[in-house]
Amino acid sequence: LLGPPGIGKTHLAIGLGVKAAQAGCSVLFDTANNWITRLAAAHQAGHLDTELKKIRRYKLIIIDEVGYIPFDQDAANLFFQLVASRYEQGSILVTSNLPFGRWGETFSDDVVAAAMIDRLVHHAEVLTLTGDSYRTRARRDLLAKDRPNRD
Repeated sequence: LLGPPGIGKTHLAIGLGVKAAQAGCSVLFDTANNWITRLAAAHQAGHLDTELKKIRRYKLIIIDEVGYIPFDQDAANLFFQLVASRYEQGSILVTSNLPFGRWGETFSDDVVAAAMIDRLVHHAEVLTLTGDSYRTRARRDLLAKDRPNRD
């Protein structure tokens, strides 16, 4: 799910995760930053392979907010390992505020970003959402009600 902030990507991802769980699929959800924190801790403890194997047991993982916080090279490599370990093994739902062409900025490496994108889109449905932020739209509507009509 790609699109600007505030249009409901996270809300939609959670809804799809709930529906998958109701259908009997095991689901894990977290932000991209928290996935990296989890993988970095496992890597530092010498258990990265075990952690990736544990994550592979889930039918669906949801990675929210890719692109909001840039990753250093080590984090990008860990994220790549997560995506690669699930390639053709389990489903991944990703939300991002960036088009794929800008993922190199987030992962500090265009080649790593391209390799991840290649694996993610191979069997994927890519949905690009557009529109105004629900949060700012609600604020604009409220402000519009408070303004006197000048007609």
